Amino acid sequence: MKAIIGLGNPGMKYAGTRHNIGFDAVTAIADKYNLSINNKKFKGVYADGHIAGEKVLLIQPQTFMNLSGECVREVADFYKLNPDEIIIICDDINLDVGRLRIRKKGSAGGHNGLKNIIAHLGTEEFPRIRVGVGEKTEGWDLADYVLARFDKDSEPVIREALANVVGAVETWISEGIDAAMNRFNVSAKKKEESSQ
Repeated sequence: MKAIIGLGNPGMKYAGTRHNIGFDAVTAIADKYNLSINNKKFKGVYADGHIAGEKVLLIQPQTFMNLSGECVREVADFYKLNPDEIIIICDDINLDVGRLRIRKKGSAGGHNGLKNIIAHLGTEEFPRIRVGVGEKTEGWDLADYVLARFDKDSEPVIREALANVVGAVETWISEGIDAAMNRFNVSAKKKEESSQ
Protein backbone atom coordinates (compact mmCIF):
# COMPACT_ATOMS: atom_id res chain seq x y z
CA MET A 1 0.00 0.00 0.00
CA LYS A 2 1.10 3.54 -0.75
CA ALA A 3 -0.09 6.84 0.74
CA ILE A 4 -0.03 9.92 -1.50
CA ILE A 5 -0.39 13.00 0.68
CA GLY A 6 -0.75 16.48 -0.80
CA LEU A 7 -0.19 19.42 1.53
CA GLY A 8 -2.35 22.52 1.74
CA ASN A 9 -4.81 24.43 3.89
CA PRO A 10 -8.49 23.48 4.17
CA GLY A 11 -11.33 25.79 3.17
CA MET A 12 -12.41 27.70 0.07
CA LYS A 13 -10.37 30.71 1.17
CA TYR A 14 -7.17 28.81 0.33
CA ALA A 15 -8.35 26.92 -2.78
CA GLY A 16 -6.10 27.46 -5.77
CA THR A 17 -3.34 29.23 -3.82
CA ARG A 18 0.35 28.48 -4.29
CA HIS A 19 0.53 26.78 -0.90
CA ASN A 20 -2.28 24.39 -1.92
CA ILE A 21 -0.57 22.89 -4.97
CA GLY A 22 -0.29 19.61 -2.99
CA PHE A 23 -4.08 19.49 -2.60
CA ASP A 24 -4.46 20.26 -6.32
CA ALA A 25 -2.07 17.44 -7.23
CA VAL A 26 -4.00 14.89 -5.15
CA THR A 27 -7.25 16.12 -6.77
CA ALA A 28 -5.66 15.67 -10.23
CA ILE A 29 -4.70 12.07 -9.38
CA ALA A 30 -8.18 11.36 -8.00
CA ASP A 31 -9.79 12.82 -11.14
CA LYS A 32 -7.70 10.62 -13.43
CA TYR A 33 -8.68 7.48 -11.52
CA ASN A 34 -12.32 8.52 -10.85
CA LEU A 35 -11.84 8.49 -7.10
CA SER A 36 -13.80 10.71 -4.72
CA ILE A 37 -11.92 12.37 -1.88
CA ASN A 38 -14.85 12.28 0.53
CA ASN A 39 -13.87 9.95 3.38
CA LYS A 40 -12.97 11.64 6.67
CA LYS A 41 -10.38 10.17 9.01
CA PHE A 42 -6.78 10.70 10.15
CA LYS A 43 -7.38 14.48 10.54
CA GLY A 44 -7.84 14.60 6.79
CA VAL A 45 -10.04 13.73 3.84
CA TYR A 46 -9.10 10.84 1.61
CA ALA A 47 -9.96 8.47 -1.21
CA ASP A 48 -8.79 4.91 -1.59
CA GLY A 49 -8.35 2.96 -4.78
CA HIS A 50 -5.73 1.31 -6.99
CA ILE A 51 -3.01 2.69 -9.25
CA ALA A 52 -0.89 0.29 -11.32
CA GLY A 53 -2.30 -2.61 -9.32
CA GLU A 54 -1.23 -1.11 -5.97
CA LYS A 55 -3.68 -0.11 -3.26
CA VAL A 56 -3.37 3.63 -2.62
CA LEU A 57 -4.70 6.31 -0.31
CA LEU A 58 -4.99 9.87 -1.64
CA ILE A 59 -5.00 12.25 1.32
CA GLN A 60 -5.47 15.97 1.95
CA PRO A 61 -4.69 16.79 5.61
CA GLN A 62 -7.24 19.13 7.18
CA THR A 63 -4.99 20.32 10.01
CA PHE A 64 -3.61 23.40 8.23
CA MET A 65 -0.15 23.27 6.70
CA ASN A 66 1.98 23.69 9.82
CA LEU A 67 0.40 20.65 11.52
CA SER A 68 0.40 18.30 8.48
CA GLY A 69 2.51 15.78 10.40
CA GLU A 70 -0.43 14.92 12.69
CA CYS A 71 -2.38 13.51 9.74
CA VAL A 72 0.65 11.78 8.18
CA ARG A 73 1.52 10.10 11.50
CA GLU A 74 -2.03 8.79 11.99
CA VAL A 75 -2.05 7.30 8.49
CA ALA A 76 1.40 5.74 8.95
CA ASP A 77 0.43 4.24 12.33
CA PHE A 78 -2.99 2.94 11.22
CA TYR A 79 -1.69 1.19 8.09
CA LYS A 80 1.76 0.37 9.54
CA LEU A 81 3.43 2.12 6.61
CA ASN A 82 7.16 2.55 6.30
CA PRO A 83 8.30 6.12 5.47
CA ASP A 84 9.26 5.02 1.94
CA GLU A 85 5.62 3.99 1.31
CA ILE A 86 4.45 7.58 1.81
CA ILE A 87 4.99 10.33 -0.75
CA ILE A 88 4.42 13.98 0.15
CA ILE A 89 3.52 16.59 -2.47
CA CYS A 90 4.08 20.24 -1.59
CA ASP A 91 4.92 23.69 -2.96
CA ASP A 92 8.45 25.08 -3.28
CA ILE A 93 9.22 28.79 -3.66
CA ASN A 94 12.83 28.01 -4.62
CA LEU A 95 11.82 26.33 -7.88
CA ASP A 96 10.57 27.97 -11.07
CA VAL A 97 6.81 27.77 -11.54
CA GLY A 98 5.85 24.25 -12.62
CA ARG A 99 9.24 22.62 -12.14
CA LEU A 100 9.26 19.37 -10.15
CA ARG A 101 11.95 18.23 -7.76
CA ILE A 102 11.53 14.66 -6.56
CA ARG A 103 13.70 13.35 -3.73
CA LYS A 104 13.90 10.10 -1.74
CA LYS A 105 14.58 12.02 1.47
CA GLY A 106 15.88 15.34 2.70
CA SER A 107 15.48 18.24 5.06
CA ALA A 108 12.40 20.45 5.28
CA GLY A 109 14.21 23.21 3.40
CA GLY A 110 12.26 25.83 5.33
CA HIS A 111 8.85 24.30 4.47
CA ASN A 112 6.74 24.22 7.64
CA GLY A 113 4.54 21.35 6.46
CA LEU A 114 7.57 19.14 5.79
CA LYS A 115 9.16 20.27 9.06
CA ASN A 116 6.11 19.07 10.99
CA ILE A 117 5.99 15.76 9.12
CA ILE A 118 9.68 15.12 9.87
CA ALA A 119 8.99 15.88 13.56
CA HIS A 120 6.03 13.47 13.69
CA LEU A 121 7.62 10.63 11.73
CA GLY A 122 11.00 11.07 13.41
CA THR A 123 12.80 10.77 10.06
CA GLU A 124 13.59 12.72 6.89
CA GLU A 125 13.66 9.50 4.89
CA PHE A 126 10.37 9.69 2.99
CA PRO A 127 9.94 10.58 -0.68
CA ARG A 128 8.56 13.95 -1.67
CA ILE A 129 7.60 15.83 -4.81
CA ARG A 130 8.17 19.57 -4.58
CA VAL A 131 6.27 21.63 -7.14
CA GLY A 132 7.76 24.99 -8.04
CA VAL A 133 5.53 28.00 -7.38
CA GLY A 134 8.22 30.59 -8.17
CA GLU A 135 10.17 33.02 -6.06
CA LYS A 136 8.43 35.55 -3.88
CA THR A 137 7.83 38.81 -5.70
CA GLU A 138 9.84 41.69 -4.26
CA GLY A 139 7.91 43.70 -1.69
CA TRP A 140 5.61 40.78 -0.83
CA ASP A 141 5.41 39.18 2.59
CA LEU A 142 6.21 35.44 2.21
CA ALA A 143 2.94 34.32 3.85
CA ASP A 144 0.91 36.62 1.57
CA TYR A 145 2.79 35.31 -1.47
CA VAL A 146 2.22 31.59 -0.83
CA LEU A 147 -1.42 32.23 0.12
CA ALA A 148 -2.07 34.13 -3.13
CA ARG A 149 -3.32 32.53 -6.34
CA PHE A 150 -1.29 32.01 -9.50
CA ASP A 151 -1.50 34.68 -12.17
CA LYS A 152 -3.21 33.91 -15.50
CA ASP A 153 0.13 33.39 -17.31
CA SER A 154 1.11 30.64 -14.89
CA GLU A 155 -2.10 28.61 -15.24
CA PRO A 156 -1.09 26.52 -18.31
CA VAL A 157 2.30 25.83 -16.71
CA ILE A 158 0.62 24.69 -13.50
CA ARG A 159 -1.78 22.44 -15.44
CA GLU A 160 1.22 20.79 -17.11
CA ALA A 161 3.00 20.50 -13.75
CA LEU A 162 -0.01 18.75 -12.21
CA ALA A 163 -0.08 16.30 -15.15
CA ASN A 164 3.62 15.67 -14.52
CA VAL A 165 2.95 15.04 -10.83
CA VAL A 166 0.34 12.44 -11.79
CA GLY A 167 2.91 10.79 -14.06
CA ALA A 168 5.60 10.95 -11.37
CA VAL A 169 3.32 9.30 -8.79
CA GLU A 170 2.35 6.55 -11.25
CA THR A 171 6.05 5.97 -12.01
CA TRP A 172 6.93 5.89 -8.28
CA ILE A 173 4.25 3.25 -7.70
CA SER A 174 5.02 1.05 -10.71
CA GLU A 175 8.80 1.48 -11.11
CA GLY A 176 10.13 3.08 -7.92
CA ILE A 177 11.36 6.48 -6.81
CA ASP A 178 14.61 6.37 -8.83
CA ALA A 179 12.69 6.01 -12.09
CA ALA A 180 10.39 8.89 -11.09
CA MET A 181 13.40 11.08 -10.27
CA ASN A 182 15.16 10.25 -13.53
CA ARG A 183 12.08 10.94 -15.62
CA PHE A 184 10.57 13.99 -13.94
CA ASN A 185 13.48 15.92 -12.37
CA VAL A 186 14.13 17.51 -15.74
CA SER A 187 14.72 21.24 -15.90
CA ALA A 188 12.61 23.24 -18.35
CA LYS A 189 15.77 24.10 -20.31
CA LYS A 190 16.70 20.43 -20.76
CA LYS A 191 13.15 19.65 -21.88
CA GLU A 192 13.31 22.39 -24.53
CA GLU A 193 16.64 21.09 -25.80
CA SER A 194 15.39 17.50 -26.05
CA SER A 195 12.27 18.55 -27.96
CA GLN A 196 14.24 20.49 -30.62
